Amino acid sequence: MSDRVVVFYDYQNTYMGARRLYHETWDPWSDGQFDPLALAQHLTADSPYSRHLHQVRIYRGQPDATRQPGSYAASRRQHAAWARNPLVKVITRPLRYPQGWPANGAKAQEKGIDVQLTMDFAVMATRGEYDVGIMVSTDTDLKPALEYVSELTAARGKPRAEVAAWSVEEEHCRRLSIKGRRVHCHWIGEDIYKRVRDTTDYTVGN
Repeated sequence: MSDRVVVFYDYQNTYMGARRLYHETWDPWSDGQFDPLALAQHLTADSPYSRHLHQVRIYRGQPDATRQPGSYAASRRQHAAWARNPLVKVITRPLRYPQGWPANGAKAQEKGIDVQLTMDFAVMATRGEYDVGIMVSTDTDLKPALEYVSELTAARGKPRAEVAAWSVEEEHCRRLSIKGRRVHCHWIGEDIYKRVRDTTDYTVGN
């Protein structure tokens, strides 16, 4: 029987990583978007072992409908596009708005989404809800979940934790790792990014 793969996206971290590596700061905000399902299918196939994609989980902050109605509507359109496939599950938490926003120039921040991802990655591993969990992020706040699943692997043989990160040839790129443990990394090159890139402008309604 093939291994069940669940891909966990720290979406904002992954999106911003693509923008930094493959685009300029003045490029349209749609640059850096990617199709989570298409990329998850690539990551699942990027292995010599028998695997199948079991679920795609996307974690991100949700703009407030009254404070940022345009961003809220765009995110809802994007989520609806992702959720057309039953394998995809979108997990959101409200963005936090600093006091005095937006007059003070501070940006709305994701709050608690990394904790949610970390908890789900660990709890689903404990419950045996995946055989391979692939964490797509470079946020070191998520490392405790990798360490926990790595301990489960050492004790039980399964599940296994893997990570994925964008890459550019001849350039040092960030990835998540655990000291003293080997965690396989799926390096995602620009050629793959171009294949899974999503150029849709979600700010435009139907």
